[in-house]
Amino acid sequence: MKPLCLPKIQMKIAILYQKNPAPVVDGILKPTKEGGYADSGADIAFSLKRQGFDVILPIALPDVLTDLDWVFPDTEEGIQHAIDLGADTFWLNTVLYRDHPIEKFINKGFSVVGQIPSLVDVYDDKIKTNVLLSNNGLKIPAYRLIGSEKTDWLKIGLPFPLVVKPIRGRGSQGVKLVVTEKELLNSLEDMFEAAIFGDKVYVEEFLAGEEITISVMPPGKYEINGSDISKPGYWCLPPVKRMNHKDGIAPYNGVVAVTQNSIVMEDAEVLEPNVQSAMKMCVVAARLVQARAVIRIDCRADDRGNFYLFDLNMKPNMTGASRPHRSDQDSLTAIASRKIGWSFDDFLRNMLNQCWSLEQGFEKPL
Repeated sequence: MKPLCLPKIQMKIAILYQKNPAPVVDGILKPTKEGGYADSGADIAFSLKRQGFDVILPIALPDVLTDLDWVFPDTEEGIQHAIDLGADTFWLNTVLYRDHPIEKFINKGFSVVGQIPSLVDVYDDKIKTNVLLSNNGLKIPAYRLIGSEKTDWLKIGLPFPLVVKPIRGRGSQGVKLVVTEKELLNSLEDMFEAAIFGDKVYVEEFLAGEEITISVMPPGKYEINGSDISKPGYWCLPPVKRMNHKDGIAPYNGVVAVTQNSIVMEDAEVLEPNVQSAMKMCVVAARLVQARAVIRIDCRADDRGNFYLFDLNMKPNMTGASRPHRSDQDSLTAIASRKIGWSFDDFLRNMLNQCWSLEQGFEKPL
């Protein structure tokens, strides 16, 4: 499947945000982020426009402080509105799923930056992703799928402490560490009563070692330190260490900006065998899920320092310090990219260079 990216001078780019909730899949919900990623979408649009790209906007004179002045809803009407204004390339800064409205426009030949919607639909499910990773020899924490029947809650068969999390989650939202049977039962009861995540949840063993986040970039051509570099395979940005956990869990970035609890690894740390092993596993994982844009994989070590992949995120948060009032809003991926000399502007420009389009279908693997 060959990327067909238009030259910069011809591209007319519109940024999409999530307008409506994702559909329920097998009783499982993926909660909608407040604002639908319009904040990071505006960060992207502002940066690209400042760099001289032709960014299509919903209004003629956008306010730098108003997110919705910079982005279009990911509905069929929103996408068509952007096309009517001249857009030919869409940055999919939104939650994707099978039969998402953008599929219609991908099949018409429009270019996109982002993932294949039908594959995101599959790999947003932690169970399906873990089965794929495990079947291909990658290390993941032991886990169980738990339904809403209380009679099953004490049949998990894993030692405490445990982590309770949504199957189709977003970052650490809804994730909780439990250390006793009572805490487990209370946590499950709260999650099912709230009905935010659907009728099933995910319980896994807690790993007490270091937590790192690894961003994996797709194959393509990149500009790094002033040189054009071809990357024939998936490759990793430097890992980012997560710190200042609350009750064993990294705080949700909607509550605590990741710039306050994350730092990129030093070169010597990256070269440690256990970190190198984690990066190699992440490259394999990206290939397995056929990533078309950057993905983010959270890894955590056991008490012997061996890393496991515990969360693969097909749509990393793309916030960045581009607008004046957003100086502390670099995402984990943006933090990692600075280590290789990329500013947020550079990172977005390189992501844009990996845009792709298809004339027919999009199920064929890389």
